[in-house]
Amino acid sequence: MNVNFQYVDVDVSDTLSAFTEEKLSKLFNRYEFVVGADVFFKKDPNEPENNAICSIRLSLPGPRLFATSNEKKYEVAVRQTISDLERQLKKRKAVVFKKVS
Repeated sequence: MNVNFQYVDVDVSDTLSAFTEEKLSKLFNRYEFVVGADVFFKKDPNEPENNAICSIRLSLPGPRLFATSNEKKYEVAVRQTISDLERQLKKRKAVVFKKVS
């Protein structure tokens, strides 16, 4: 599992990185064709309430998958982003294995 973290205008957090890796490991285990992930944490200065942004780009054969969400807390944003990615992965897996069959 290859996960790269980037914190943009946000203090680096080992706890947040570990939390995100734990959640991503479930995707890596369920979808073995996922090669790696790039995770970006940002703050939106123009948004007073939901300013914690999490963006994740997954590397896999074919086009990359990308999802982002902004919430009050980074942990909630991570969960929402991974949920969106899982939905995309299910669709990708259905299309790929449909072509193979």
